[in-house]
Amino acid sequence: MPDIVAERSGSILRIQLNRPAKKNALTSSMYGAIADLLDGAAKDDRTRVVLWHGAGDSFTAGNDLEDFVKNPPGPGGSPQARLNDALITFTKPLIAAVHGVAIGSGTTMLMYCDFVYAGESARFQLPFINLGLVPEFGSSILLPLRAGYLRAAELVLLGKPFDASQAAMLGLVTRVVSNQTLLTTANEVAQSLAEKPAGALQACKRLMTRPLREQLEQAARVEAEEFAARVRSAEAREAFTAFLEKRHTEAIHGG
Repeated sequence: MPDIVAERSGSILRIQLNRPAKKNALTSSMYGAIADLLDGAAKDDRTRVVLWHGAGDSFTAGNDLEDFVKNPPGPGGSPQARLNDALITFTKPLIAAVHGVAIGSGTTMLMYCDFVYAGESARFQLPFINLGLVPEFGSSILLPLRAGYLRAAELVLLGKPFDASQAAMLGLVTRVVSNQTLLTTANEVAQSLAEKPAGALQACKRLMTRPLREQLEQAARVEAEEFAARVRSAEAREAFTAFLEKRHTEAIHGG
């Protein structure tokens, strides 16, 4: 099975992250595939709404660190940057259904969604600082706007996990629902949106996001430059090595 599964149902495009054994950790090729799907959906009049979710027990654990070490993003032109650009310019409704873990980019990418429904099991984290990195996907602007600077600083500078109810309180989640009704809820909202006048729907989103678009494009460029420098730093290499060695030891001993 492919790592990204795209399925159309009427005018709704469903994008499923499909590496359940790896908690849907994202590789460079997956970032590129999602960017291609969003760019295609933006041009396709048959697509009115995109619904995004994960297979197995999680939304996504963020970057696949082994792939990430082999293919670190540069300051421009990376698959991550392509997806960031696709998210910034996407004017059709984007819905996320989040269960299990949503770590790193699994949290920051949600800030581009118009509706985020979280199952009660959802757990979020921005662990960039723990890996010697900085936030990405425009989150250096979007997170303080959503949560306020002090709460954003707590999430970014401490890098601790937080649950679905806290994510809702911070303005990162539309509503928390039971795990059992998560996809049903997201599908019902997607269907409702698909029945709205498509031109007006996109115009409403363009108007609401217009003031931020230029700021996000600039923030994404600055973040990418800083991220590219950080990912190649000695402290990041040390953090990656420690993380991978810990995971290898846990795998051997069944931790």
